[in-house]
Amino acid sequence: MSTPALDPQADWDRIYVDGEWRDAASGETIPVENPAKQEVFTEVPAGTEADVDAAYEAAEAAQSDWAATPREERNEIVQNLLDELNAHVEEITGLLATEAGTPGYRAMGEFATTTGDVEMALELEPPEEEVRPSPSVEGKDNHIVHEPVGVVGVISPWNFPLHLTMRAVAPAIALGNTVVLKPATDTPITGGLLIAKLCEAAGVPDGVLNVVTGRGSDIGDRIAGHPTPRVVSFTGSTAVGKGVAEQAGASLALPALELGGNAPFIVTDEADLEKAARAGAFGSFFHQGQVCISINRHLVHEDLYDEYVDLLVEHAESLTVGDPSENDDVTFGPVQNETQRDDLVDFIEGSLEAGATLETGGEADGLFVEPTVLSDCTNDMPTACNEHFGPVAPVIPFSDDEEAIELANDTEYGLSASVFCEDAERARNLADRVEAGMVHINDQPINEDHNAPFGGVKQSGLGRYHGEWITRELTEPKWISVQDEERDYFVFE
Repeated sequence: MSTPALDPQADWDRIYVDGEWRDAASGETIPVENPAKQEVFTEVPAGTEADVDAAYEAAEAAQSDWAATPREERNEIVQNLLDELNAHVEEITGLLATEAGTPGYRAMGEFATTTGDVEMALELEPPEEEVRPSPSVEGKDNHIVHEPVGVVGVISPWNFPLHLTMRAVAPAIALGNTVVLKPATDTPITGGLLIAKLCEAAGVPDGVLNVVTGRGSDIGDRIAGHPTPRVVSFTGSTAVGKGVAEQAGASLALPALELGGNAPFIVTDEADLEKAARAGAFGSFFHQGQVCISINRHLVHEDLYDEYVDLLVEHAESLTVGDPSENDDVTFGPVQNETQRDDLVDFIEGSLEAGATLETGGEADGLFVEPTVLSDCTNDMPTACNEHFGPVAPVIPFSDDEEAIELANDTEYGLSASVFCEDAERARNLADRVEAGMVHINDQPINEDHNAPFGGVKQSGLGRYHGEWITRELTEPKWISVQDEERDYFVFE
């Protein structure tokens, strides 16, 4: 295959269905902006429900042949995809900077995690066939095999568009499924069309991956509620995720959901204060706080509170703010869109009105929201009780471990959390009591390893990503029994 054009000025004006680049049925397009400049740099198709139907039809038609393809052959193609990624690192990270406002260090981190997603997919294996003698019928063996679920719908978000798309797409394809992908409206290239170009160059067969760009309000329900997919993977807010689950459930598709979070960062009186504050700053301000597992609330023991706030302010004010698409030294870029900015400003103003103290930041210029630290906060203030999804660090004091746990668990969410404490036994006890799918001791909560289950509890989602856990989501068990001896059917005696 020829090398695809992957720069921001390349052609991104067609959807990808059944191995063909075609116009959307509407003939309309959606502008895509560089959030740092708030300027349109390209346009993508405004897909319709008819386009979604065509994509699912292609995926369904291709699935049986793809599932029957020997795993070694499928892996050769997935390896080609990994090679294509590695051959285009500069173009891909440049697109992330332009489309998602991603600082260089963060773009390289997302790229590395994405290649890890594909490497993980190469290693996935369904459970081996198991044979069990029947406990109730003589001469019968029960064979348990695992097969691909079939067609998978993927709806991906804008904050880590490449990685959070590929962590679903690569395992699905490697395990013998076919995919219909709808990327986020804000990041339709790095979350969708880019991946289609890479898969085409890698030799992924026609219909195995299909990408339809478009507004969620126009095609989201059809992607989630179409009768063809057996699994619908969604990463995004809890409110939207509930709608996706409802739509998928109506067709008896399995919803695999990674939803909102409100990560508590517990700093005990036995914490190494400087290490905790440095980790806390990273956990709040990495990618402008636009991470589902970023720190939403800093819960700090009252004995360390004032000094912790001072250190957090120092770290916030040391960040280099700018346009990542023009300056590789930038460590802090814009938020993604105006809605996100307006919500953040409202949350900050509401918290100040409720009695919080502004230590630094708090202002917005275009889509740049300053790294913000708020002290004198309580758990019910807008920046604390909501998933604010931005560069805001509300700091809440606590007096003892019981209060810390009460505060940490006082949320509908349960995605990720952290505990800073030098006493290993005490730290583990606190981690065990936090209601979250992932808890990190003496680290901040923005962590993702491909050999550990990624997902949440409570209102933070259903299912898990990575390794054997994503294999369970994307394959299903099948029971085949073999009667080796003539069976006595007593009713005929």
